Amino acid sequence: MRRWNGWGDESTSMELPQSAGAFLSQVVGAGKPLTDIALVEVIKAVPKSRLVDHALISVDAEQRVRHAKGQSLPDWLAMHSGEISCFPDGVCFPENNQDVKDILTYAKSHNVELIPYGGGTSVAGHINPNKSERAVLTVNMSRMNQLLHLDEQSQIATFGAGTPGPMVEAQLLARGYTLGHFPQSFELSTIGGWVASRSSGQQSLRYGRIEQLFAGGIIETFAGSLDVPTFPASSAGPDLRELLLGSEGRFGILTQVKVRVSKVADAEKFSVIFFPNWQAASQFCKESVQQRIALSMLRVSNTIETQTQLKLAGHESSIKWLERYLSLRGCGDEKCMLTFGLTGTKQQISASHKQLKHFVKKFNGVSTGELLGKKWQANRFRSPYLRDALWQQGYVVDTFETATDWNNVDNLMTKVEDAVRNGLAVEHEKVHVFTHLSHVYSQGCSLYTTYVYRNADTYAETLTRWQKLKQLASKTIVNNGGTISHQHGVGKDHAPYLAVEKGELGMKVLTNLSQHFDAKQQLNPGTLLE
Repeated sequence: MRRWNGWGDESTSMELPQSAGAFLSQVVGAGKPLTDIALVEVIKAVPKSRLVDHALISVDAEQRVRHAKGQSLPDWLAMHSGEISCFPDGVCFPENNQDVKDILTYAKSHNVELIPYGGGTSVAGHINPNKSERAVLTVNMSRMNQLLHLDEQSQIATFGAGTPGPMVEAQLLARGYTLGHFPQSFELSTIGGWVASRSSGQQSLRYGRIEQLFAGGIIETFAGSLDVPTFPASSAGPDLRELLLGSEGRFGILTQVKVRVSKVADAEKFSVIFFPNWQAASQFCKESVQQRIALSMLRVSNTIETQTQLKLAGHESSIKWLERYLSLRGCGDEKCMLTFGLTGTKQQISASHKQLKHFVKKFNGVSTGELLGKKWQANRFRSPYLRDALWQQGYVVDTFETATDWNNVDNLMTKVEDAVRNGLAVEHEKVHVFTHLSHVYSQGCSLYTTYVYRNADTYAETLTRWQKLKQLASKTIVNNGGTISHQHGVGKDHAPYLAVEKGELGMKVLTNLSQHFDAKQQLNPGTLLE
């Protein structure tokens, strides 16, 4: 069963090795576990629903608790403390387009706010209800989860918008196809959510981000149905797909998503290379992608992330032998770990591998083969479970991400890490910060930063620490040439910073679009646009 107050299934967890506790104590101090509240106690706090009865709507208190928050750190703290200020007044589970139309008609008639809900994986506040004089209804799309059509000639697949990642791939695999979109939230996130938040998958180098994969679809709005047709290309004015991409539920509710799929590749492998330092590793990434070597994935950890991953891996004896070997080969204390993927025919993989060897040698890389790559592949979707493991020891972990041009990568990474690392210095608290490049392009790359700090004495103080660090990181990003989000979307948490990126005129365009589709601002208010 899915956890009500955290990530994933209750039967799945991530255990930290014994050495992890000593390492965390060294870098940030001894952990401070806080007491968790029970689900039954939170249910007692759910107020009476304000909704008028409707056949599609449930006002069950537990359902309302389970749909009150997403997966951001403030959401985590709220769910574990029970300090949840707002609950949706009800939850509905549409099964087809007509059900969604009926819900929109109901909302219009009764002046109800609607929050589209895919997998509940938002880490930016997309699905959290705000305090409102109007009733709030969460629209859970999980029953619209089928492959509706597969055009094998054009390689276009049509899915219900609520289809989660594993069901997307399973239904396509049965026909010999793949979408190839694997965000870290793959286990729970949905294809409609990927479109609505402009998601990026781990193997976007081969398959493309969701905007390259998204071919068209249907969105139901208060103004009517918008059916965006599929074309391989078009110069017929602005591309209406862009209205749906990144719309975050502000214009309407996505019901059908059409995507460009590929035949399942003959072969795939992941390998790990170590480089002597960050400069060598990042240059390897830049030159490899600018030379258009056919990689499916590139991910490089900076020195602190590399050290942290090796410390938290366990297997202390094996790690010591690995580090001795790497040191003898020139990869010492400043080493950086790079994971890459090759996907295609055996001939394509062999050709790409040969091309890579030149750059590995040029930047003094040390290949460790496929063993570590296979371990990454086996655990590629397990990182979200790390939050619970750290929580049990009295620590919180969170992430933020951005993207910037290559000429700004080092500057932005240094500034944002320094801002967060020193963000709690006044309180004499340490913050452990590290970064990796997880998506690379000819023009630049994403920066994905993780930070760990220990709990304060109370939930409120722990949240205040997060608010301070989040504000520091966000301001540093937008004021130093980074986008406020590369893959997580805007939601409510990033909305205050969007204007820096879009500008005054750009914000007016978005606001006018929202008002066109939703004159009374009933669709996910506060998300994307403040």
